[in-house]
Amino acid sequence: MKKIEAYIKPFKLDDVKTALAEVGVQGMSVSEVRGFGRQRGHSEVYRGAEYTVDFMPKIKIEVILSPENLQEAVEAILEGARTGQVGDGKIVVSDLQEVIRIRTGESGENAV
Repeated sequence: MKKIEAYIKPFKLDDVKTALAEVGVQGMSVSEVRGFGRQRGHSEVYRGAEYTVDFMPKIKIEVILSPENLQEAVEAILEGARTGQVGDGKIVVSDLQEVIRIRTGESGENAV
């Protein structure tokens, strides 16, 4: 089993969700997170005072799937999340040792 974690711009969530549904991804978890990468945030002016926004708002999407579907899902996220601008995000793929459905006790691909 594989786990994809994708950090994307918040306004691209619907595009990524649609792209993943088109390639057959049935479930995902979504969290609102804050962070920064190379861009290191930006400066803003509010009521005449300048301040630095270090942590940018992002959306974290987590998807668990079989290795056979991995490449399609990664490409769908790339297609849905890309704007071509700095801060488009990151995709992290990792191996899962085991997945277990709590309700039934099923494990592996049956649990997904």
